[in-house]
Parts: sequence; structure tokens; C-alpha cells
Amino acid sequence: MLVIIGYVVVAASVFGGFALAGGHMGALFQPVELLMIAGGAGGAFFVGNTGKTIKGTLKALPGILKGSKYSKDSYMELMALLYELLGKVRKEGLMAIEGDVENPEESPIFAKYPKILADHHVVEFLTDYLRIMVSGNLNSMEIENLMDVEIDTHHHEAMVPAHAIAKVGDGMPAFGIVAAVMGVVHTMESVGIPPAELGILIAHALVGTFLGILLAYGFVGPLSGLLEQKAEESTKMFQTIKVTLLANLNGYAPAMAVEFGRKALLSSERPGFTELEAHVKQKR
Repeated sequence: MLVIIGYVVVAASVFGGFALAGGHMGALFQPVELLMIAGGAGGAFFVGNTGKTIKGTLKALPGILKGSKYSKDSYMELMALLYELLGKVRKEGLMAIEGDVENPEESPIFAKYPKILADHHVVEFLTDYLRIMVSGNLNSMEIENLMDVEIDTHHHEAMVPAHAIAKVGDGMPAFGIVAAVMGVVHTMESVGIPPAELGILIAHALVGTFLGILLAYGFVGPLSGLLEQKAEESTKMFQTIKVTLLANLNGYAPAMAVEFGRKALLSSERPGFTELEAHVKQKR
């Protein structure tokens, strides 16, 4: 929703300002130049990226219209889930959570936290390391290194669409210049026409530069920043799980381990200590 509102503000400010200055809106309607800019940028996008990057970018774009799914409630559910799993381990041993780890969809514990269960990336990350804790002999340092590698890989993969869109935005002003030059070429080959008509052709040519810059910095560029922010948000979930599990491996009780995870959150999503404690007790 915010994306649409932002686009409306950009368009209203730019085109409204032009109209208030006495400009004629019809002069800005140049579908041929728009075709040159958008078509050139789109073609360059397909040339400059692998099939995997193109597929990932096209898959990520519809999500920009949705709000963030990583809200304060989501993090509270995650920490309540971690607390319950680690509490079961503390009381019954690591083998007690084997069934929950192997089949989280059928686990009565995971069923209490539908927001987490719906995010297969988070569930996979959590269950993979709980599985390692159950079956492996790795120490906390080895697990931490492995977690860091996986988090870095996830972050890099999540940032690929943002980088691809950023490159498209960076190239649009240049394609706007190309469209403008093509317009100038058309104008120069029409020098025999009356000055009034010649002025119209020059104005049409300049619209190409205008559209290229507007599309780059008003429409495409901000999408890159938004995708980057969403990638950062998705990484924070993994970091919270990492800190909590490592604290537990180092001997801290579940309540204190979850507190470590709470401290890893940004202040905008971090619940208070008593707020989280009450939520965990309610879920139990």
C-alpha cells in the first residue's frame, strides 16, 4: 500500500508541478520514447542477469505491495516457540524433540505458532540446527560458524533481486538520453519544417531525458531499496534463532536464552521483558 501511495505522491508532485507552471500535459505523453526507455532497460535486464536471478527477481516483485510479515507479533511467536522447545529439552532431554524436529507440520508445539510454521525458511533453519543438536557432537563454536555461513548465504541470495533492480534503475537515465538523442536525430532531419513544429519535436525529444530520470529515481530505484530492507528483515529472524540456540548450548536456561534472542531484535520490534514473559506463559 505504501508503494502505491508513494508512486501517487511522486506522480502528483512532478506532473502537478509541471501543470501549475503552465506546462501542457499532452507534451509529456510520448509512448514511443517510453517504449525506448522501458524496452531498452527490460532488454538489458534479461541480458545482464542469469535465469536464476531473473526468476528470483520476478518472484520477489509481487511481495513489494505487501507489508512486512516480520512484525513484533511474529518475533514474539518465534521466541515463545524457542522457549517451549528448549524447555522440553531441559526437562526431557534432546531426544524428546526429535519428533517435533523431523515433522514440524505434525508437531503439537509448532501448531501453536502458525505464523512461524507458515515460513518454511525459518522452520527449516530452526529444525536443521535442532537436528544437529540432537544427533551431532558439534560444539557451540562449530555450530556458530556453520550458522554464520548459512545466514550469509541466505542474505546474499535475498539481496540478488535488489541488486538486479538497482542496476535497471541506474541504466534508465542513460536510456532516456538515448531516446532524447533519437528525438534530436528526428528533429535534425526535419529542419525544413516551420519553427513552431520544429520546437514541438525538440520538446518531444527532451521528454526522453525527463522520463528516464523520473523512472529511475522516482519509480524503479526506490524498489531496490525496499527489496533490500525486506532482505535485512528476513535475516533478522535467523539471527534471533542463532543467538537463542547458542545461548542454550552454552548452558543458559531457556528463559535466559530467549532473553539473548530478544536483545538481538531491533528496537521497533523488540518486546519488553515482562511483555514477552507474559506471552510465553500464555502460549504454554
